[in-house]
Amino acid sequence: MSFDDRKAVYPSNFATPHPNPSPTRGEGLNSSRCSNTTTKQTAGGKKYIALVDCDSFFVSCERKLNPELKGLPVSVVSGERGCVIARSREAKALGVPMGIPLFQAVEKYPECIYIPANHYAYTIISKMVMNILKEYSPNVQVYSIDEAFVDFTGLTRLYKKNLFKLALEIQEKIAKEVDIPVTIGVSTSKTLAKLASDKAKNTKSRIALAGKLTRLELLKRTEIDEVWGIGRRLGVKLRGYGIKTAYDFIQRDDAWIQKRFGKNGLTTKAELLGIMVSPITNEIELPKSISDTKSFLEFSSDLNFLKNELSIHIHSCCKRLRKIDCKTSTIGVILKTKDFRTYYEKVNLDCPLNFEFDISKIAFELLEKMFDTSILYRSIGIVFENFTQNSEEQLSLFESIPNREKNEKLGKSLDILEQKFGRNIVRTGFVDKDVPFKQGFLTSPQDI
Repeated sequence: MSFDDRKAVYPSNFATPHPNPSPTRGEGLNSSRCSNTTTKQTAGGKKYIALVDCDSFFVSCERKLNPELKGLPVSVVSGERGCVIARSREAKALGVPMGIPLFQAVEKYPECIYIPANHYAYTIISKMVMNILKEYSPNVQVYSIDEAFVDFTGLTRLYKKNLFKLALEIQEKIAKEVDIPVTIGVSTSKTLAKLASDKAKNTKSRIALAGKLTRLELLKRTEIDEVWGIGRRLGVKLRGYGIKTAYDFIQRDDAWIQKRFGKNGLTTKAELLGIMVSPITNEIELPKSISDTKSFLEFSSDLNFLKNELSIHIHSCCKRLRKIDCKTSTIGVILKTKDFRTYYEKVNLDCPLNFEFDISKIAFELLEKMFDTSILYRSIGIVFENFTQNSEEQLSLFESIPNREKNEKLGKSLDILEQKFGRNIVRTGFVDKDVPFKQGFLTSPQDI
């Protein structure tokens, strides 16, 4: 299926949620053993953590948008000249590999449906899932767009359900109200909850609990590079020491681990033993950078077109800055040519900013400095770095206070309008030339 076919199968609205079949029992790591789980004792009793992971999230979102896609082989791609970034089970069964360029995938696996990613829609759906989790627990740490750690401590008493039944209720509620399938792993540490969630993907219920009696079994069945935070490269090093599984790792003494892998190695061992070293936190950590970029549908050497695309990326990043109540002190522009050469220019600011008009003036100057009329470009992007929280910002003698306050109010107004009426409801006049805007935005309340 080509991108031209997308309109034929894609509705303008989100589909009415259709609950997925409800799981009936737990498999793999037995939930009945949960009461014997090794835990870190606190004044309030034992602590439990659940990792809720949305299954093939981008594909699941597309199926929510268009229920006709359910049961069909579907792959989500990063762009018309991009690569595969998500696959349904049916697509995996066809052999579609992750990361394969779209033009190769269409040729080798023509029976698969390929859909361009709609990250804005995915973000909205992710918030729906996270809001349900926050209905059950006051402590939810959103780890990524499709994963969250949930503090289950005390919830069994509150809801009068054991851990498995509580996880099942959350799973069914998300399926019914958001139409997104999730896998849930429960244990006494983040690392074990992550492992339990990974193993649960191969069970009928898609729920697993790693307790005292099942933990060692789980660790023996877990390859060392499958452990959260280790990965393939470090896994190769560990295998060189004869450590093939997570169980092999916990058998090494602390001194040996600390000498070779430092504090992080000891933290991983403790978490694998069921000791909660990394608790759930609701505190928002400031990111090191915020960026937004996307390839064009067609190569371009039109400066106005580049400015228009850049303005869209600027707005996206400014909105994210305002969401975390921050401003940026470093602005960078990325330009990638048709032949994949990359150019990057950045500037440090005397006064931090988070408003589109202010930032666009600076970004456009950088763009004009980099731009060459004889070159065809394939993508453009913006990068923000060095953040300052608004509460910690120092006033500058050279900054106009009335202008700053006006810009802050205008920026917040843009966010409110988009939240109410949909993205891109207000189009800023960055360019003189009538050029097409980026496609794929939701533009009406009915789309949400």
